[in-house]
Amino acid sequence: MDLQNDFCPGGALPVEEGHHIVPVINQILPLFGHVLMTRDWHPLDHCSFADPPGFVDGSWPQHCVQNTPGAEFHGDLQIPVDTVIINTATEQEGYSGFSNPELIAHLRQWGAQRIFICGLATDYCVKHTALDGLREGFHVFLVEDACRGIDFPPGLTAQAIEEMRQAGGRVCRSGDLH
Repeated sequence: MDLQNDFCPGGALPVEEGHHIVPVINQILPLFGHVLMTRDWHPLDHCSFADPPGFVDGSWPQHCVQNTPGAEFHGDLQIPVDTVIINTATEQEGYSGFSNPELIAHLRQWGAQRIFICGLATDYCVKHTALDGLREGFHVFLVEDACRGIDFPPGLTAQAIEEMRQAGGRVCRSGDLH
């Protein structure tokens, strides 16, 4: 989920240590037959942008604007050639990858029953995608060491993980997948 330059150190809306998950994700990518990557793909005047930003839900600095360097995937991320890219939040605010109907269409076409989620940020896009995946009937696994949260206020990431567990999601680590 959303492993883009603007969410990494030096970006417009950096997740602390967000870049540290790149090697973990690169290590587990070959384990999967199908890979979907979401990316925030905002228009220049997206409704979640605020000046000055409050750095809270609905009041973010301008980030991941379509066709800008900030919207590009992290340069060290090894993207398999057959990866499906799902653009999200192209018009309205929305944190879930399922806000784009292409995501579920691909999962259904592939006959997927389980989805493994990793990326940025645990307490927003990762959480909402996991919860929507559970509502759609998938077995959802959060690869915890391949995620990072904004965690503001402190404790929000732990709360998000617990919310995913309570809804039926499972939490694992990358080493459990080998």
